[in-house]
Amino acid sequence: MFENLQEKLSRVFRALTGKGRLTEKNIQEAVRQVKLSLLEADVNYKVVKDFIEAVKEKALGEEVLKSFTPDQMFIKIIRDELIRIMGESNEPLKLIHRPSPIMIVGLQGSGKTTTCAKLALFLKKQGRNPILVAADVYRPAAIDQLVKLGSVVNVPVHTGDRKNPFKIVESAIEYSKDTGYDVMIVDTAGRLHIDEEMMDELVKVKEILKPDEVLLVVDAMMGQDAVKSAKTFDEKLDLTGFIVTKMDGDARGGVILSIKYVTGKPVKFIGVGEKVDALEPFHPDRIAGRILGMGDVLTLIEKAEKELDQEKMRKSAEKFLKAEFTLEDFKEQLEEIKKLGPISSIIEMLPGAPKMDLEMGEKEFKKMEAIINSMTKEERRNPRIINYSRKKRIAKGSGTTIQDVNKLLKSYEQMKELMKRMKKGKLKLPFGIKGFGF
Repeated sequence: MFENLQEKLSRVFRALTGKGRLTEKNIQEAVRQVKLSLLEADVNYKVVKDFIEAVKEKALGEEVLKSFTPDQMFIKIIRDELIRIMGESNEPLKLIHRPSPIMIVGLQGSGKTTTCAKLALFLKKQGRNPILVAADVYRPAAIDQLVKLGSVVNVPVHTGDRKNPFKIVESAIEYSKDTGYDVMIVDTAGRLHIDEEMMDELVKVKEILKPDEVLLVVDAMMGQDAVKSAKTFDEKLDLTGFIVTKMDGDARGGVILSIKYVTGKPVKFIGVGEKVDALEPFHPDRIAGRILGMGDVLTLIEKAEKELDQEKMRKSAEKFLKAEFTLEDFKEQLEEIKKLGPISSIIEMLPGAPKMDLEMGEKEFKKMEAIINSMTKEERRNPRIINYSRKKRIAKGSGTTIQDVNKLLKSYEQMKELMKRMKKGKLKLPFGIKGFGF
């Protein structure tokens, strides 16, 4: 999502690299370029104005002008200001009552109903006992969609009479109390645009529900129109926060950098994919790191701890370091890595990751998996037995070419050579790293 902004800011920082000291002229030019980059990223102009004034004031300070690493000091200032405008830290849900009502609002097309299911799964993984409430009675198939999503995340859906949103909410409150659910996630009606009728209904639903959280689902692809809508929703409903969806798309990033500053309300979650588990708590410092090309290792570690089979990873790491890593082990690792999501999202979280054709990377990933799946168990355990006729069979079975098979086997042999060198102590690992898997 932040690729264009990241590239433009990188050029600014590169221009400062190598300069012995910063001068007022250097800073003015760098600040001007940062301003243009943010405006092109569709950041609200008032936010940009405040951001640039704060950066300029700090950058022209004695500490920076006298610094021996001016580029690093300038990057730090930019990072600190990005965090400031997005919010200082993650703001978790404040669930006070039992059951705790969460009212989800938003325009049609923002991903509101899917987000309800994602949030239910997120809370379920945290040990909560959520129930979904289908109170969008206007959009065709909205209730059926939520029922289907509820079955996917294994969370019950209360539909009531399917006709009257107020009665549905009232019956859901009583039902939740009687059955012991501790969180109610209410999917409310949306429209293609804001209108008085919709807002009046939402206000009445809020009065009945008395929610702990009122969260607006915002589509990152809408740009500044989303920020304008957010202001209107906040004025009518006094929102407690936002969930920004489609963060995995090619939006320019303006919404996530503007919405907290403009409304004063925090972003609490971000949607990072279409799957029901693609919802993450929003951490301003981590997003700032991604924008500046510093990666987001903490989120990657958290994902790995939740999704990956730790015992499998440990055994694979041990085999790797003992030079016993086979193609069968490699196949297991590919299956584990797939749990973390698309390669593009993993690469984005790695600091200093090289620019690459991510689409090509995904294709290569699938190709490797197909080739290994076309091998027999014996071939995976002992690739040396793979002769020309076996390669032909493997290529045909995987829909690839003999050259592709050779490429995989060559990479495997290079990996084995790396293992041997590590085992003999001829290859030093980076400081603090004791072992790794694939």
